[in-house]
Amino acid sequence: MNRARAVVRTIDMVNERIGRAVSWLALIMVLVQMIVVVMRYVFGVSWLALQESIVYMHAAIFLAAAGYTLLHDGHVRVDIFYRPASERRQAFVDLVGAVCFLLPMAVAIFSISWPYVMKSWKVLETSQEGSGLPAVFLLKTVILIYAALVALQGISLALRSQMTISGVAPPPRPAEVAAAEAAEAASGVEHV
Repeated sequence: MNRARAVVRTIDMVNERIGRAVSWLALIMVLVQMIVVVMRYVFGVSWLALQESIVYMHAAIFLAAAGYTLLHDGHVRVDIFYRPASERRQAFVDLVGAVCFLLPMAVAIFSISWPYVMKSWKVLETSQEGSGLPAVFLLKTVILIYAALVALQGISLALRSQMTISGVAPPPRPAEVAAAEAAEAASGVEHV
């Protein structure tokens, strides 16, 4: 069980760090969009590579942060029976969902996308526009990163659920650890 806890902690930390890093792209994307608008409507200048970079950042935010979103239970859940259910029943639903749906979907996306991405890498595919970004192969690679990170988080979710069903407390999520550390630091400051 210690090995499973270590795997869960490692996967959670990987997705936590990637999600936090990728989240900065939202700010950068807004700033770049603002620059594109000012360039176009104030100065009458258009730079296609800058416009395409917004698409790249958008894809990275949504695809590379999907594992992070799953870690924080941020995906849409349409289940009127899940929320009021006991912790064990929720864990059972999560385990079945991860093993029967999430992991097969992630594996299918990865295996179907692999030839598509490799074909792009073989020719180092560039933008169809002459002044566009010469890195379409990198954009397509984000699909594989998405599938891998979601699959990893699905494994973490399944292991967490298995621990809960077995009556073993799963390790805290990175956000829970950070909140506990912040509360401890705040209480330490109050006592000084």
